[in-house]
Amino acid sequence: MLVADEFFLIAHSDTRGKAKLHSSATGLGLAGCLLGELILGGHITVVGGEVSMVNSRPPTDALAHTVLDQMVGEAQHRAVRTWLSFLAQSAATSVGERLSRAGVLRRQETRRLLRTRVDYVPIDPNAAAWPATRLRVLLERSDPPPTTLADAVLLGMIAAAGLRRELLWSAEPQAEHRFTELVASLPPPLKELATQTEAAVGAAVLRGSS
Repeated sequence: MLVADEFFLIAHSDTRGKAKLHSSATGLGLAGCLLGELILGGHITVVGGEVSMVNSRPPTDALAHTVLDQMVGEAQHRAVRTWLSFLAQSAATSVGERLSRAGVLRRQETRRLLRTRVDYVPIDPNAAAWPATRLRVLLERSDPPPTTLADAVLLGMIAAAGLRRELLWSAEPQAEHRFTELVASLPPPLKELATQTEAAVGAAVLRGSS
C-alpha cells in the first residue's frame, strides 16, 4: 500500500470513513504524501522550498502518473507550497478513488437537497485499521520489524498534519522517541517536504480560526 493510501486510512475512521481532521489538514497531508511518493520514486526532489524534476518518466501508478503530468505541464510553478495547495484540493477524492479501485474502500454517495456528498467507507474495518496498527507495532515493540523510508515519510506526514496524537494515543515514551527519531532520519528533500507540509497545515488552521 502506498504512502498516501495509508495516510488516508489513518486519517479516517476505520468503520464509517469519517475524517478525523479538518478537511484542509487532511488534504494537505495527502498532498504531501503524493509528493513524497514521487520523491521516493526518484521523479522529483525538493530543495530550498522548490520542486525540481529529476525523472519525468511516467510512474506505474495511475494517480502518481497524473500528478507528475500536472507538474511537468506546469513546470513554471516550482514552490512546494503552491503544489501542496493545488493538490490538496482534490487529494482526498483522488486517493479515495485509488483505494476504491483497490477494493479497500467503497464509494458511497448521499444526496442532500441540491448537493451530493461522497464518502469512502471501509469494506473491511480490519484492513482499514491495519496501517495504524502496523505503525504502532513499529514504534512500540522493543524488537520492531525493519522500517522503510516510506514508513518514515508516512510518520513525517502524520506529524505534519496533526495526527500524531491519534496514532500514539496510548503509547509508551519509547514510542514517542522512536517516532521522533524516524522523522528526524528523513533525507533532506523529504524532511523539507514534511516541514513545508506542516507549515501549510498551520497556516490553513490559522485562516480557519480567524
